[in-house]
Amino acid sequence: MAIIDFGGVKEKVVTRKEFPLARARKVLKNEVIAVIGYGVQGPAQSLNLKDNGFKVIIGQSKAFAQDWKRAIKDGWVPGKDLFDIEEAVRRGTVHQILVSDAAQRAIWPLVEKNLKPGDALYFSHGFSITYQKQTNLVPPKDVDVIMVAPKGSGLNVRRNFLSGAGINSSFAVYQDATGRAEERCIALGIGIGSGYLFPTTFPHETNSDLTGERGILMGALAGVMEAQYDVLRKNGHSPSEAFNETVEELTQSLIRLVDENGMDWMYSNCSATAQRGALDWKPQFKKAVLPVFDKLYKAVKSGKEAARVISACGGKDYQKLLGNELETMGTSEMWRAGAAVRALRPKEKAKEISRGTKGVGGRKGY
Repeated sequence: MAIIDFGGVKEKVVTRKEFPLARARKVLKNEVIAVIGYGVQGPAQSLNLKDNGFKVIIGQSKAFAQDWKRAIKDGWVPGKDLFDIEEAVRRGTVHQILVSDAAQRAIWPLVEKNLKPGDALYFSHGFSITYQKQTNLVPPKDVDVIMVAPKGSGLNVRRNFLSGAGINSSFAVYQDATGRAEERCIALGIGIGSGYLFPTTFPHETNSDLTGERGILMGALAGVMEAQYDVLRKNGHSPSEAFNETVEELTQSLIRLVDENGMDWMYSNCSATAQRGALDWKPQFKKAVLPVFDKLYKAVKSGKEAARVISACGGKDYQKLLGNELETMGTSEMWRAGAAVRALRPKEKAKEISRGTKGVGGRKGY
């Protein structure tokens, strides 16, 4: 592992230079990688592995017809490399459990009874293992239990792979039954196209991931956007102006500057008026939201958020409820304004994005 200085704290990471694709292929040359679930991460990780020369099969329930059809459209052939879940587990030696957290509870009996000594159970999120008491997902002692967690959606795991960039991933070993768990884990991380890999534990990944999703990555971001948009509209600004100042400038300009060289560099490439205002107001926003983040992390660490996810997502009418919630968001004035703004972007850009995401993405399921 390479030792990298992250802001004054040195950490060990695995890069493609240290663990090249050729080495990953050698480690996994006798493995059959069964990707279980073709919903969100499944398409991206399986296609990346396949393109990188690994032997991959898909395990997907036909009950989720949309995902089964998507797998066929992406080139997987029923009876050859596309099977139902039980058959895929029987044929595989590494089992990438890429269905949603709620679905993992449902399919676990099918997976468990078909595992063989020396197999590897692979996750891209630590939820089911971290909260075993709630999920009842307890792996047998004779299999490796490993995790590679890409820091991005399946959509971008595939996009970045096709561009050659890769998505950074964390990795962890929960159980080493074979003595090869870590090298299998890292090889799979390289195989799915990770930019680099950094070590974690199943509980740490779970706590950081749940906090991030509910916080800055999704929940907080959507919440503060709505708040600013509402204030601008309340003060007489048009939907177009309010959306452009709230979302479009962030996603199409400023966040790209942050990506290139950091927040300070983005500040230095904005007007003096913007710099001064941002520097003055940043501490006030931090002070306002810090208690919310403390409360959020405590809820995650205590297991309250896990209980909420298991209860809500396992409900009979959850998909209908989810659809209603997302429809309410999508049909709000703010996001209808957003659709109009996106429609006015140059058509060449839209075509480029479409090409880069062919066959990737989709809802959670199994």
